[in-house]
Amino acid sequence: MNQNVSQTTSTIVIIGSGLAGYTLVREIRKLDKTTPITLITREPGYFYSKPMLSTAFASKKEAAQLISTPADGMASQLEITILSQTDVNTIDANKKVVATSKGEFPFGKLVLALGADQIRIPLQGSAANEVMTVNDLEEYGQFREAINNKKRVAILGAGLIGCEFANDLTLGGYKVDVIDLAPQALGRLIPETAAAELQTKLSEAGVQWHFNTTAQSVDRSGENLSVTLANGSNIICDFVLSAVGLKPRVDLAKASGITTGTGVQVNRELQTNLPDIYALGDCAEVEGLVLPYVMPIMQAARALAQTLTGQRTALSYPAMPVMVKTPALPTVVSPPAKGANGQWKTQSIEGGLEARFESADGKLLGFVLMGAATAQRAALTKELPPILA
Repeated sequence: MNQNVSQTTSTIVIIGSGLAGYTLVREIRKLDKTTPITLITREPGYFYSKPMLSTAFASKKEAAQLISTPADGMASQLEITILSQTDVNTIDANKKVVATSKGEFPFGKLVLALGADQIRIPLQGSAANEVMTVNDLEEYGQFREAINNKKRVAILGAGLIGCEFANDLTLGGYKVDVIDLAPQALGRLIPETAAAELQTKLSEAGVQWHFNTTAQSVDRSGENLSVTLANGSNIICDFVLSAVGLKPRVDLAKASGITTGTGVQVNRELQTNLPDIYALGDCAEVEGLVLPYVMPIMQAARALAQTLTGQRTALSYPAMPVMVKTPALPTVVSPPAKGANGQWKTQSIEGGLEARFESADGKLLGFVLMGAATAQRAALTKELPPILA
């Protein structure tokens, strides 16, 4: 790995080695081969596909097999300096210096690609500390090891990640219980009829659903864990996985005088309220939108690379459907914008289901495609308005 840190005041410093950080580096290098770039990460700095974490178990993938390029490979391939396993302590925006566990580094432009943490719901009980999350490769490795020779898994959360893990674990031969406060799966993304379809398919695969309730405590009972729900019922399992959603990492930004809301707030050029400091990816909030998916990261990285190399470029988001990786019922979702006026119209087709969210005058504002209907993804996406014009 290139540890030869020759920092100059023209250096672009990127904090974070996830998809956002590395995609941005790739996009910058397409436009500019020479500006020094330093990437600082608390992780080992390897490149891997985070979206695969929720679908890799059934394919018997060990954590190491998900690494596509180690850190030294990324450093030489992209001609950058990588400071791995390095904590960033403070950002001095006036002096344009980042203070880390490996010393101070000046920057010309700074990019926060900090990612997001799994939300932890408060739990009581003697085994509350045994509840795991899978938010990075290291946690995936711990998760694989922990569920080895186990049979029953309880998942907290029936959102995108919870449903993907549920399907993946049933394919791996596990009995799965899914608990969610919402009345249905994918509550924020799809209408009730579509949710019922997904729930049926996953039930057939071996998932048991517990809606309109939440976990209150997790206790050890001999070899087993006992999850007590708010509705008074108990689930006996061997392992509890929490997948209740993501929370942008904003603490470093907030401590540095950068404006934060749900995420690190940026304008359409992805600049924060402080000059020469930018943010993108799961930590960033653009005009009230936090979109922790692959496609928005790609769009943002392309726009920001232009801006950082001298061509100021405003970010725009086209319609970007999200694939829910549930082989029991492949699903593609493009939810309507928050507060959009309209209604869902659902129809079953052979081998699938199509739900359209339409305005009063018949314009398509969102959709859900399941099973065979996913073939219409490209055609329907063309009809949708952009997310950010």
